[in-house]
Amino acid sequence: QLQLVESGGGLVQPGGSLRLSCVASGFTLDNYAIGWFRQAPGKEREGVSCISSNGGSTYYSNSVKGRFTISRDNAKSTVYLQMNSLTPEDTALYYCAKGRYSYCLREESQYTNWGQGTQVTVSS
Repeated sequence: QLQLVESGGGLVQPGGSLRLSCVASGFTLDNYAIGWFRQAPGKEREGVSCISSNGGSTYYSNSVKGRFTISRDNAKSTVYLQMNSLTPEDTALYYCAKGRYSYCLREESQYTNWGQGTQVTVSS
């Protein structure tokens, strides 16, 4: 059964770093783009980053560009999101999602399966 499991969230001080992991099972990760999304309390879910199936293309939202780095290890069926210089505005529940295709698309409707999320809280 297809599954995505996020981990690596937690409480971090402003300016700190976290690395999120998304472990995939039940399908061949190599064939699909993977996206990271987040949802803060009272706000709509937003796309944060995406990586194509072979890692050759990446996308970042303007709010995280230059601070976050997405990567993948298909041999380990894992996609990572390295988050640096965190601010309280990054506080949210972070989700990874399997894309419908091998390339990244921005619309949430193009992501077919979602993990349960991992909480990131940035606070002093």
